[in-house]
Amino acid sequence: MATPVQTQTVDLVARFPGMVTADARPGYTGFIVNKENLVEVATAIRDEFGFDLLTAVTGVDYLAENKMEVVYHAYKTTGGPGLVFRVQVERVDPVEVPSLINIWPGVDFQEREAWDLLGIKFTGHPDLRRILMWEGYEGHPLRKDWKEPFFEEEAKPFKSRWPDGQHTFAENKNPFRDNLKFPADFDPEKFEVVNEDGLYASLERHTMKNEEGSLNTDHIVVNMGPHHPSTHGVLRVAVTLDGETIIGLKPVMGYLHRNHDKIGERNTYLQVIPYTDRLDYFNSMSNNFGYVTTVEKLMKIQVAERAEYIRVIMAELSRIQNHLIFIGMLMNDLGTMYTPSLYAFEERELVLDIFEAVSGARMMCNYFRFGGVVRDIPDYVMQKIKDLVLERLPAKTDEMERFLNENEILVARLKGIHVLNAEDAIKYSVTGPVLRATGVPYDLRRADPYSIYDRFDFDVAVRQNGDMMDNYLIRFDEIRQSLRILEQALKQIPQGPINSQKPQYQVRVPAGEAYGRIESPKGELAFYVVSNGKPNPYRYHVRPASFVNLTAVESMCIGSKIADFVALLAMLDIVMGELDR
Repeated sequence: MATPVQTQTVDLVARFPGMVTADARPGYTGFIVNKENLVEVATAIRDEFGFDLLTAVTGVDYLAENKMEVVYHAYKTTGGPGLVFRVQVERVDPVEVPSLINIWPGVDFQEREAWDLLGIKFTGHPDLRRILMWEGYEGHPLRKDWKEPFFEEEAKPFKSRWPDGQHTFAENKNPFRDNLKFPADFDPEKFEVVNEDGLYASLERHTMKNEEGSLNTDHIVVNMGPHHPSTHGVLRVAVTLDGETIIGLKPVMGYLHRNHDKIGERNTYLQVIPYTDRLDYFNSMSNNFGYVTTVEKLMKIQVAERAEYIRVIMAELSRIQNHLIFIGMLMNDLGTMYTPSLYAFEERELVLDIFEAVSGARMMCNYFRFGGVVRDIPDYVMQKIKDLVLERLPAKTDEMERFLNENEILVARLKGIHVLNAEDAIKYSVTGPVLRATGVPYDLRRADPYSIYDRFDFDVAVRQNGDMMDNYLIRFDEIRQSLRILEQALKQIPQGPINSQKPQYQVRVPAGEAYGRIESPKGELAFYVVSNGKPNPYRYHVRPASFVNLTAVESMCIGSKIADFVALLAMLDIVMGELDR
């Protein structure tokens, strides 16, 4: 039923003597690659060793050791454990590391993020601009020596807040009423956005040219968003059009950015959990799952048996309501207005009733804890879950299929409209339903099982065409597989404690690193946490599916009609809270 766990058999040290060393730091794994040999080693990792999917790229600032580190996590789409490799450089500006964009194009946005927030310059990257911070921002806020203008302390709880509760609001100290440091000689009345030139220059570089001998036509640049009802949040997209055909496209994001990583590094491990709720705000249970799994790896603790089943039940209910909302909102994007989305929201509300009963909140659940969950499922709620899983949700899923799937307008808008093929999806590090709709059966619940997913009998939902119709239908397939998992979990759930640890306000986490990942409804959601043994994470990083999947949006849309752009964007099922963090 489960993919067998494979042991690490790759020996990069033997393959690249003098270029690669094993990471011998306590609590760390993987290999350290010389900066000069990074591209050569990375190419071999992909081509010789078969790690075709590079899921995560992030940086760590080791200030005390005067070095910066870039960490890469690579996996095989055939399944199995990953390969961690990293490059370390002197912490002297400019901090430079070769870009891997020509090997794994999916690193595009992640390298830009590391440049934006940590000041690591990726040489060879064709479009290294800020991606989350505003254009005039001063400094790189994830560096350990960066301090905000009204800095209090490095880690919470701040002494001014606890135990005495005496504090002042930072914005009261600033005439602009914000905790911001503006560039030298900044005048908001005279400020000109300099990044627009870089954006449009980048858009021009990546624009399709008129074929030789064809009629020369004028190209027009159109900005969709950031306040557009179909961009699923505050996303701006600059599009170059030839008539109605998209020939160039660049997304602009960061409007919701609040530096979630920095907040996580200031908070204690326990305080981070409610912040994960605010990422993909449709799926706070899944976000909790990914984060606590990562910290439990560092703590090397077992999860209470009953809690494992409760976690799976909550995660799969979350997946079902997410896909129902995807279907309803896709109909909105295609112009059906409100009826299908209201049908979908009715079912979501019933699932949120369950979440509210167990956690006390409908959207921001804050339910998981290290070693288990915060409270048990009451008997009457368990009966509600059984009624939903065994009766209502299967019937309502059938009903939505009956109403929608053969609608001639929907079929005409979706069938045969290309989204991605398997090769491009892997190349751009796309995960989740969009990858599986291209014919790649890569689902972390099977490919690299976590929690107790290896105990359940279910199929990986997969479709072969990679068009919009398959991307739409695969959500129905996944709902049905989630219902299969839920039926088994409800039958097998044992009695017993709901947490293997004693309740505590503070946890001590051993020094080391951990990368934990789950199959969220949108794709791979992963957390990279570095501990130095103190109450707060030394490095806390989120690898969100929405952010990485959006890397492929330009490839998806070029050559399509502008009328199809909204539906193509909808296929990625992005949530801007997770994308911007």
